Amino acid sequence: MSEHKKEFEPVIVAFTCEHCAYAAADLAGMSKMHFPPNVRTIRLPCTGKVDMLYILRAFELGADGVFVAGCLKDQCHYVDGNYKAEARVMFLKKVLDALGFGGDRLEMYFMSSAMSDKFVEVAHEFTERIRRLGPNPFFKRRSEVLVK
Repeated sequence: MSEHKKEFEPVIVAFTCEHCAYAAADLAGMSKMHFPPNVRTIRLPCTGKVDMLYILRAFELGADGVFVAGCLKDQCHYVDGNYKAEARVMFLKKVLDALGFGGDRLEMYFMSSAMSDKFVEVAHEFTERIRRLGPNPFFKRRSEVLVK
């Protein structure tokens, strides 16, 4: 390994609506638009399906940041699933702040299936945000455990 410490590459989990955000990510890929490869997309039928436990489990398993991306407001394919997801995300951000973990490691975004540029922008901006925040403070990576 070189003398310079390797730059931190965050692990990002994106819970995405299959009708909108996942389709936007897919369109970005088909259009050869580049976004960070460290964003792992998880396709859901609706972001209303996102349970707070899914998000907490992602952090427990080592995610440095999580974002939920659903349909545009008032355009959810399941009427109000995106609003339900937003309420859960806003609540969980407060809980993460209270625990000292940091609510900034979690975010909610809204986009349509045609907004591939928005997905790419979100992926880049959120990755940079998490890079500035640093690694998940409650997760010990295998390399960190082996060094000590």
